[in-house]
Amino acid sequence: MTYIVIENCIKCKYQDCVEVCPVDCFYEGENFLVIHPDECIDCGVCEPECPAEAIVPDTEDGVEEWLEINTKYAEIWPNITRKGDAPADAADWDGKPDKKALLSTKPGAGTGEG
Repeated sequence: MTYIVIENCIKCKYQDCVEVCPVDCFYEGENFLVIHPDECIDCGVCEPECPAEAIVPDTEDGVEEWLEINTKYAEIWPNITRKGDAPADAADWDGKPDKKALLSTKPGAGTGEG
Protein backbone atom coordinates (compact mmCIF):
# COMPACT_ATOMS: atom_id res chain seq x y z
CA MET A 1 0.00 0.00 0.00
CA THR A 2 0.99 3.59 -0.61
CA TYR A 3 -0.81 6.89 -0.32
CA ILE A 4 -1.73 8.86 -3.42
CA VAL A 5 -3.20 12.23 -4.27
CA ILE A 6 -6.57 12.23 -6.03
CA GLU A 7 -8.73 14.61 -8.06
CA ASN A 8 -9.86 17.02 -5.35
CA CYS A 9 -6.29 18.38 -5.05
CA ILE A 10 -6.54 19.88 -8.54
CA LYS A 11 -6.58 23.68 -8.26
CA CYS A 12 -6.68 23.44 -4.43
CA LYS A 13 -3.07 22.37 -3.85
CA TYR A 14 -3.03 23.34 -0.18
CA GLN A 15 0.36 21.70 0.53
CA ASP A 16 -0.22 21.14 4.27
CA CYS A 17 0.76 17.53 3.60
CA VAL A 18 4.24 18.36 2.33
CA GLU A 19 5.88 19.45 5.57
CA VAL A 20 4.74 16.44 7.60
CA CYS A 21 6.14 13.88 5.14
CA PRO A 22 9.18 12.23 6.75
CA VAL A 23 10.58 11.02 3.40
CA ASP A 24 9.89 14.04 1.14
CA CYS A 25 7.94 12.03 -1.44
CA PHE A 26 5.73 14.86 -2.75
CA TYR A 27 6.22 16.29 -6.22
CA GLU A 28 4.71 19.50 -7.52
CA GLY A 29 2.78 20.23 -10.65
CA GLU A 30 1.41 23.60 -11.67
CA ASN A 31 -1.98 22.96 -10.00
CA PHE A 32 -1.66 19.54 -8.34
CA LEU A 33 0.65 17.53 -6.08
CA VAL A 34 1.55 13.86 -6.39
CA ILE A 35 3.13 11.30 -4.09
CA HIS A 36 5.89 9.06 -5.44
CA PRO A 37 4.50 5.58 -4.70
CA ASP A 38 7.96 3.99 -4.55
CA GLU A 39 9.19 6.55 -2.00
CA CYS A 40 6.11 6.64 0.24
CA ILE A 41 6.64 4.63 3.43
CA ASP A 42 2.90 4.29 4.09
CA CYS A 43 3.06 6.13 7.40
CA GLY A 44 -0.19 7.99 6.72
CA VAL A 45 0.74 11.26 8.43
CA CYS A 46 -0.10 13.26 5.31
CA GLU A 47 -3.67 12.01 4.93
CA PRO A 48 -5.25 13.91 7.87
CA GLU A 49 -3.28 17.06 7.01
CA CYS A 50 -5.05 17.56 3.67
CA PRO A 51 -7.89 20.08 4.05
CA ALA A 52 -9.34 18.89 0.72
CA GLU A 53 -9.29 15.21 1.77
CA ALA A 54 -7.41 14.48 -1.45
CA ILE A 55 -4.95 11.91 -0.06
CA VAL A 56 -6.06 8.29 0.14
CA PRO A 57 -4.54 4.82 0.34
CA ASP A 58 -4.06 3.24 -3.07
CA THR A 59 -6.16 0.31 -1.84
CA GLU A 60 -9.40 2.32 -2.03
CA ASP A 61 -11.79 1.35 -4.79
CA GLY A 62 -11.66 3.39 -7.98
CA VAL A 63 -8.28 5.07 -7.53
CA GLU A 64 -6.21 3.03 -9.98
CA GLU A 65 -6.11 5.89 -12.50
CA TRP A 66 -4.84 8.26 -9.80
CA LEU A 67 -2.11 5.80 -8.83
CA GLU A 68 -0.95 5.89 -12.46
CA ILE A 69 -1.05 9.71 -12.48
CA ASN A 70 0.94 9.92 -9.23
CA THR A 71 3.50 7.44 -10.54
CA LYS A 72 3.91 9.20 -13.89
CA TYR A 73 4.27 12.75 -12.65
CA ALA A 74 6.42 11.94 -9.62
CA GLU A 75 9.07 10.92 -12.14
CA ILE A 76 9.05 14.25 -14.01
CA TRP A 77 7.86 16.99 -11.65
CA PRO A 78 10.16 18.66 -9.10
CA ASN A 79 10.29 17.53 -5.49
CA ILE A 80 8.59 19.77 -2.93
CA THR A 81 9.66 19.69 0.71
CA ARG A 82 8.29 22.95 2.08
CA LYS A 83 4.75 24.26 2.13
CA GLY A 84 4.14 27.02 -0.35
CA ASP A 85 1.15 29.27 -0.76
CA ALA A 86 -2.10 27.67 -1.82
CA PRO A 87 -3.85 29.31 -4.76
CA ALA A 88 -5.94 32.32 -3.75
CA ASP A 89 -9.09 30.59 -5.02
CA ALA A 90 -8.32 27.16 -3.51
CA ALA A 91 -11.39 27.22 -1.25
CA ASP A 92 -13.60 27.90 -4.29
CA TRP A 93 -12.31 24.73 -5.99
CA ASP A 94 -12.42 22.45 -2.95
CA GLY A 95 -15.10 19.80 -3.48
CA LYS A 96 -15.97 20.73 -7.06
CA PRO A 97 -16.61 17.63 -9.16
CA ASP A 98 -15.05 16.68 -12.48
CA LYS A 99 -11.76 18.55 -12.13
CA LYS A 100 -9.62 15.96 -13.90
CA ALA A 101 -9.79 17.82 -17.21
CA LEU A 102 -8.23 20.82 -15.43
CA LEU A 103 -5.12 18.89 -14.36
CA SER A 104 -2.11 20.70 -15.76
CA THR A 105 0.80 18.52 -16.84
CA LYS A 106 3.22 21.42 -16.38
CA PRO A 107 5.67 21.14 -13.51
CA GLY A 108 5.47 23.40 -10.49
CA ALA A 109 8.35 25.43 -9.09
CA GLY A 110 9.37 22.80 -6.54
CA THR A 111 10.95 23.61 -3.21
CA GLY A 112 13.32 20.75 -2.77
CA GLU A 113 16.92 21.16 -1.77
CA GLY A 114 18.41 19.33 -4.67
